[in-house]
Amino acid sequence: MTATAAGLSIPAAAPAEAAAHFAARLSFEADVSDVHADLSAGVAGVVVVDSRSEVAWAQGHIPGALHIPTAEIAGRAPALIDPSVTVVTYCWGPGCNGATRAALAFARLGYRVKEMIGGFEYWAREGFAYETAEGSAQRPVDDLTAPRSGISCAC
Repeated sequence: MTATAAGLSIPAAAPAEAAAHFAARLSFEADVSDVHADLSAGVAGVVVVDSRSEVAWAQGHIPGALHIPTAEIAGRAPALIDPSVTVVTYCWGPGCNGATRAALAFARLGYRVKEMIGGFEYWAREGFAYETAEGSAQRPVDDLTAPRSGISCAC
């Protein structure tokens, strides 16, 4: 009797289809480590947008991010953000689709947009500094999200 692997009960896609799929995902998403690297390097043409409520923004947000709650994007973004930049949206974390809704709102306005996967939760868990209503804050690196050494996982 031959054992059947649950993960292979549906065959993997052909290599060309897999390449197209994963390339497409990377054109829609950025992870917190890559966003942090771009912001730290001062990469031009990137605007990070926090789409959460005022209370959530005050609790903690990425330094340099713009705060535009999702419901306000259509009315405020055109006056605040140059349409030639790439917008990166974020919300709370993987259990929230607020960044997805915000990215959709920007796309409908004609912006190039990516969603920051992991959201604010993983920004903080990876040990990156953030701003609160009281000032700057930073948590220790969570071993389950990044190497404690602070060195990139180099993936």
